[in-house]
Amino acid sequence: MSHIVGARQAQKQRTRQALMEAALVLLENQSLSSLGLREVTRAAGVAPTAFYRHFRDTADLGVTLVEEALGGLHTVIRSTLAATGDSAVRIDAAVGLIARHVHAYPAHVRFVTRERHGGVRRVRDAIGGQLGLFADEVAAWLATQPDCAAWSEDDRRMLAHVYVDHMVMTASAFLEAGPYGEERVEAAATLARRQLRLIGLGRRHWLD
Repeated sequence: MSHIVGARQAQKQRTRQALMEAALVLLENQSLSSLGLREVTRAAGVAPTAFYRHFRDTADLGVTLVEEALGGLHTVIRSTLAATGDSAVRIDAAVGLIARHVHAYPAHVRFVTRERHGGVRRVRDAIGGQLGLFADEVAAWLATQPDCAAWSEDDRRMLAHVYVDHMVMTASAFLEAGPYGEERVEAAATLARRQLRLIGLGRRHWLD
């Protein structure tokens, strides 16, 4: 009996994943607010009624996609932002990590960057919540750094949000540059590195 239950659970998980993957494909060319559940179920190859066994509505699907896109990235983001400093080596490491993530998960990055200011409030809130957690983690890390030890908590949080916003902006720039070839990608990387150097200069002299 247990193997039957296990098989059903596995099938349920496959259906859920198929719906999420179909939605990501469809969302390459449209916003979540214009996405219909029948589009998703047709693309996933399942009956429309199957959708409601996994998600309440398309907003619920969108929130789940946010969790998949960002929820597991906290370790990567901490490593990326912790690497941002004055030295060219640390800056290169940070920009390289973002570039590799965009290359590996373009559909997820496109979804987050588009829906961050999109028309579905629950999804906007979910994205904002995840980015807020990243900022909290970076602010806590900044508190351990000698050059920020004397900063106020508000100032550290402000800088943390600057790093998080820069990360999202850089990911979006890589995504837009990708179809145009390596020259455009490298131009985006060069700009991101220069911006991080500028942030580093401001960080060193903030209390001046």
